[in-house]
Amino acid sequence: MTEHPRDTPQFYMTAPAPCPYLPGQVERKVFTHLVGERSTGLNDLLSQGGFRRSQTIAYRPACENCRACVSVRVLVREFDWTPSFRRIRAKNSDLVGDLRAAVPSSDQYSLFRRYLDSRHSDGGMASMSVLDYAMMIEDTHVKTRLIEYRRRGPDTAINGRGMGPLYGVALTDVLADGLSMVYSFYDPDEAHRSLGTWIILDHIMRAQAMGLPYLYLGYWIEGSRKMHYKSRFLPQERLAPAGWERV
Repeated sequence: MTEHPRDTPQFYMTAPAPCPYLPGQVERKVFTHLVGERSTGLNDLLSQGGFRRSQTIAYRPACENCRACVSVRVLVREFDWTPSFRRIRAKNSDLVGDLRAAVPSSDQYSLFRRYLDSRHSDGGMASMSVLDYAMMIEDTHVKTRLIEYRRRGPDTAINGRGMGPLYGVALTDVLADGLSMVYSFYDPDEAHRSLGTWIILDHIMRAQAMGLPYLYLGYWIEGSRKMHYKSRFLPQERLAPAGWERV
């Protein structure tokens, strides 16, 4: 095996595979490893260039015949609180998010399994075991946090934590210029709360409070129903060949 300088990331290409978002398309990804002391800075740099993180891998689409996957980040300081978003915020005012170290738990996995079985039973993550889940949370060399959403309790104003059963969980990277939502899941029986939207709104408010300009949402794909929701959070920037462009 050829040795490379430690500060020079090496990039690799995955084999072609069916695209999970657009029928008839073939997916390929370029990826590199995020390990060692350089991982945090490299994750910052690659995120600004449209990469996403999964455990110790940073990747982005590199499909030969398709450019539908577009990186999206929300401009949190200018975020447009539409009447719909305000209603969702009000519906979930009894919930509080506890920012904590990225440590898996049995109640997280229980909610994760309910979420997958209800919303993504035919997806690529449907067969994930408790060990797979623990690896998704713990296997990281960058600054990663978990946010657990529970009902407010009598001591919430003091300790910042909620109480009772989990309503949602978000795995989030803290970047130099923003928060990056790696993965989130929530109680599928609480559809009236719009918890998926609420978790994003909560991250927007958190980024504002932390003085960070962006919330990275991953890829928006025109023509994909699964990804359409990301276009609702405005204003935002989308990564084009010439750089980030405001929408």
